[in-house]
Amino acid sequence: MSPKQPESKPLAGMSVLPEQVGAVTPDRGLRPFSVYLHVPYCRVRCGYCDFNTYTNLSLGPGASMGEYVDTLAGELRLARVAMDAAGLPQRVAQTVFLGGGTPTMLPASDLVRMLSLVRDTWGLAEDVEVTTEANPETVDEHYLVTLAEAGFTRVSFGMQSAVPRVLAVLDRTHRPERVPQVVAWARRVGLSTSLDLIYGAPEESLTDWRRSLEAAVEMEPDHVSAYALVVEEGTKMWAQVRRGELELPSDDDEAAKYELADEVLGEAGYGWYEISNWARPGLRCRHNEAYWRDWDWWGAGPGAHSHLGDVRFWNVKHPLMWAGQVAAGRLPVAGHEVVDGVTRELERVMLGIRLHEGLLLRSLAHGGEPVTASGTPERLVPVVGQLVGDGLLDGAAALCGRAVLTLRGRLMADTVTRGLTH
Repeated sequence: MSPKQPESKPLAGMSVLPEQVGAVTPDRGLRPFSVYLHVPYCRVRCGYCDFNTYTNLSLGPGASMGEYVDTLAGELRLARVAMDAAGLPQRVAQTVFLGGGTPTMLPASDLVRMLSLVRDTWGLAEDVEVTTEANPETVDEHYLVTLAEAGFTRVSFGMQSAVPRVLAVLDRTHRPERVPQVVAWARRVGLSTSLDLIYGAPEESLTDWRRSLEAAVEMEPDHVSAYALVVEEGTKMWAQVRRGELELPSDDDEAAKYELADEVLGEAGYGWYEISNWARPGLRCRHNEAYWRDWDWWGAGPGAHSHLGDVRFWNVKHPLMWAGQVAAGRLPVAGHEVVDGVTRELERVMLGIRLHEGLLLRSLAHGGEPVTASGTPERLVPVVGQLVGDGLLDGAAALCGRAVLTLRGRLMADTVTRGLTH
C-alpha cells in the first residue's frame, strides 16, 4: 500500500469505528465484502517502489516477521468487534488478497494461518477467491502445494520484465528464467496464475517490451496486469531521475507500449476487462473488481486501507507503531475520511469507465432530468458526441446508451471522466 495518505481526521488509538460507518442504507450495507492483508517485508526495496515496505525483518515486539501473524490475529479480532458494535451486517469474505511487500517472504504455514484467521473472523464464501502476491524467487513447488491445499486459488507473480537489463534498472532481484518455472508449478498444483508487468522503465525499448509480453504469453498464465511505471517523489529512482542518471520515456513511448500490450495479449486470447488488466475468459481477478465496483473491504496490517459504507480509513504505517496499538487493544487506525455524494459520484464514473463494460449513460442522469431514447441525459448528448468523434468512446455502444472506451480512450480515460462529469 502506498505510504501517501490523505489529510483527514485522526483516529489513532480508537477502539471503535467512525460513527458514519454504521449509518449505511440497507442496499449499501449488503454490498459484498472483501479482505486485504498487508505483509510489509521485502528482501530488497525496488528503486521505484513507494509502497509501505521494510527490509529490516526484526523491527521490534510484535512487528518482526516472526511475530507478524500473531499481531495480525489481534487486529482481526478488534476489527470484528468494532464492525459488530457499529451494527454492520455480518458478511463472509468473497475475496481475500495478501499483498505487500512480499507475502511469500513468510513461511507457507504463516500464509495458511492468515487465511484461517479470515475464515474464523468473517467466514469465507463457498466460491471465495484467495490470492497472494509472490516474488518468483521466494516459492518452490512444495510451498505452492501447501497454499493450494489450504484453499488459496490464485498466485500473482511479480515478473515486471523478461529483460535482465530492465530488471536491473528496476532493482528487481529475481532471474527471468525463474518465472516460467514457478508458473508451471502453480498450474500443476491447481492454482490460477497472474503475471504483473511494468512498462516505461528508463532505457526500456519497444523491442524490450515486446520481448517481455511474448515471454509472458508463452507461459500461458490466466491473467496479466500491465502497469505504466510511475516514479513517485522520494523513491530511489526519483532521485536518479532528478540527478540525470536515468531518463524517463515520453508519453508517446508509453502509449505505444500500451497499444503493443493490447495487441499482443489480445492476439493470445486475453481480453481487457480493466484498463491495466487482461484475462482469459472467466478468469478476471475478482478482488481487483471489488475496488472498482465499490465493495466494502477491511484492510489489515501496517498502512492498510479499509472501506466501509461511506467511510475510508487507514492504519498507521510503521509496523512497530501498528503492533503497539494492537497490543494495547486499540484499532491501529491513523485517520479516516467520509466520502460525500459528489466525490462518490465522481469516483463511480472514474472507476466504472475503466471497465470493459463501461457505464450506462442513464446512470449519469440527475434526478428527473430528460434523457434520450437510448438513455443518454440530454445535457450530455453533445459531450458524448464529441467523445465519439474524437475516437475516445465506442460509437455503437453510445447509440445503445453505454459509454465504453475505445483503445485510444483507454489512454485518455481521465479526459473522458472529466467530460462525463462536467
